[in-house]
Amino acid sequence: MSNNIKRASWQFILLFGIISMFGDITYEGGRSIASPYLAILGASAAVVGLVSGLGEFVGYAFRLLSGYVAAKTKSYWTITFIGYGLLVSIPLLALANNWQLAAFFVVIERFGKAVRSPAKDTMLSFATSNTGRGFGFAVHEFIDQIGGIIGPLLFSAVFFLHGTYKQGFTLLWIPAILTLVFLFTARVKVPDPEALEKYHIEEQNTSSPAKKLSAKFWWYMLFSFLSVLGFANFQLIAYHLKINTITTDTQIPFFYAIAMGVDAVAALLVGKIYDKSGLKVLILLPLLSVPIAFLTFTYSFNLVLTGIVLWGIVMAIHETIMRAAIADMVARSNRAFAYGIFNTAYGLAWFLGSATIGFLYEISIESILWFISCIQVLSVLSYLFLNKQLKKTAV
Repeated sequence: MSNNIKRASWQFILLFGIISMFGDITYEGGRSIASPYLAILGASAAVVGLVSGLGEFVGYAFRLLSGYVAAKTKSYWTITFIGYGLLVSIPLLALANNWQLAAFFVVIERFGKAVRSPAKDTMLSFATSNTGRGFGFAVHEFIDQIGGIIGPLLFSAVFFLHGTYKQGFTLLWIPAILTLVFLFTARVKVPDPEALEKYHIEEQNTSSPAKKLSAKFWWYMLFSFLSVLGFANFQLIAYHLKINTITTDTQIPFFYAIAMGVDAVAALLVGKIYDKSGLKVLILLPLLSVPIAFLTFTYSFNLVLTGIVLWGIVMAIHETIMRAAIADMVARSNRAFAYGIFNTAYGLAWFLGSATIGFLYEISIESILWFISCIQVLSVLSYLFLNKQLKKTAV
């Protein structure tokens, strides 16, 4: 492989890591206090829940359409620019004087995420063909999560200095603009990221994979859906911590920051493991998701903290290996559409799992543990079928 091509690949991955970092500072900062801001503007608890749920649904459901359009048009840069451009809806929250307008901005930001994600992940997949899929996505995730930590802490600093919500949102114009500046830089530096993988494939003298989505892809989709369906999200864990006064209000966002830090570091490790052992590392998802539930839904500070660390490791696998695997099993020409399918299934599983666990919480903690355990057993079974399919295609 040409050193110039490998250098260009790493340059692209690092630039997109910086883009994602500033993007995360913007929207994670805004999302961390969007709910109380809506409440201040007069929204009821039901409205806050509806807006949050609608935003997440939009943020995933439209990825199927976005991925399809990206796969058909190959307009990866245009679609990515549109998606990141909608980040300005977060600093525009400073101008909202009623909850309806604020809710609109919140949902629009999630729509932007849906627009850009398949195209962005597809472009990254081209570059990671030269760096190792797992490690390439892991490095991107590591830089990305720095923004996930800085964003919420930035708002904490604003409040510590006796600033207001509107001042905090106005401050987010800086990372929002920097996101677009670095995106433009990446576009100039690497105008055709698909050429990176073309070079890689030609040099390795391998034939192009079949364009249609294979059986192993659909088994992978089933495994992904089940593993996410039986995974407790942080919002539910935070609710448990709050109503049972297991931690203080101040400690809850720091727990999230700890999880994001673990996510960043673990991503580098699991990325390397994936490049050496392939999809075998995915078995950690069901094996860790069950103990996470048993630890985080206790009333012990230390056990919950242990569970939060494991939660960060699982999120690292979600954000790196699950994306890298798509690139390794789907043809280049159909990859954006595959990412759209994956992200839509991921979001649906996240929504259904969260809704079910939230409902079961009103019944008993034991019912949550039974639900998660049963779903993850099914996840293991689907993994075994996936592994069998992989062995069949390898022959």
